[in-house]
Amino acid sequence: MALLTDLLNLDLSGSTDKIIAEYIWIGGSGMDLRSKARTLPGPVSDPSKLPKWNYDGSSTGQAPGEDSEVILYPQAIFKDPFRRGNNILVMCDCYTPAGEPIPTNKRNAAAKIFSNPAVAAEEPWYGIEQEYTLLQKDINWPLGWPVGGFPGPQGPYYCSIGAEKSFGRDIVDSHYKACLFAGINISGINGEVMPGQWEFQVGPSVGISAGDQVWVARYILERITEIAGVVVTFDPKPIPGDWNGAGAHTNYSTESMRKDGGFEVIVAAVEKLKLRHKEHIAAYGEGNERRLTGKHETADIHTFSWGVANRGASIRVGRETEQNGKGYFEDRRPASNMDPYVVTAMIADTTLLWKP
Repeated sequence: MALLTDLLNLDLSGSTDKIIAEYIWIGGSGMDLRSKARTLPGPVSDPSKLPKWNYDGSSTGQAPGEDSEVILYPQAIFKDPFRRGNNILVMCDCYTPAGEPIPTNKRNAAAKIFSNPAVAAEEPWYGIEQEYTLLQKDINWPLGWPVGGFPGPQGPYYCSIGAEKSFGRDIVDSHYKACLFAGINISGINGEVMPGQWEFQVGPSVGISAGDQVWVARYILERITEIAGVVVTFDPKPIPGDWNGAGAHTNYSTESMRKDGGFEVIVAAVEKLKLRHKEHIAAYGEGNERRLTGKHETADIHTFSWGVANRGASIRVGRETEQNGKGYFEDRRPASNMDPYVVTAMIADTTLLWKP
């Protein structure tokens, strides 16, 4: 008799041309990823060739029961690291049957900003550092921490090795390889300052693809932790007290910033970000006030600051960028639970389109 693992790993390519497409979307809370699968007659590489689909929006907090149909528009395709073969993951956004984006569809508004000729001409690059915390199932306590107790103080855990300092590496490495398999431009991983906390980086990615890739990387991580029996949280301050929070530092550059003389362009962009600090903070994730305290490598949420090589500032400009006179900057304000569509589009809007 076949084992369950044998059937899960069954290679369909020798017996059928059909493939499985896993349609992924964002639910009503803005952080709850949902997905369901359908069979297609053969391989597909262009999202415009995929059929639209629908789901019950009343079950995800996105539509009333008496008019519950929400339409999924396929937007980006990735290889499926779980089913493998020609099977795919499909990132979708959500619309009413009349073709209007529903209120929780943040991708549509972001796509309009990135398709603006003034933004497209600058080819905005993003590198997003997604921090997250692994929790023991059922007790919501970080992986590797004694149940009901605390590990030793922070210091030994950042980029650490060893069974007493590093917790969950098998999950992290599985996620790293699965993202590479999927076609996500994941550029690295590392253990973070708080034990049980990790980070992966996505980018450089251009425009709307940054949001697509971060969301699918989150989806893959949730699927892997499901298999491992571990919970992943993107809460920006999962453990109160003298422990680091979790952010999603967003590195950004435009073509003008990457050219000679780009440092002056960066300074001008940072000054525009300063003028819209409150608006950005309001869009940078729920619960961020618990993280942005001015401690643990953060700036105070109420005060905008920037500096070269300053990890305690709102905006950090790299030492190399200053020396080269061009490059990129890092917005350190976004929380780990931010919506990458919202954050990337807002940075582009403020720095490229907004007129103070």
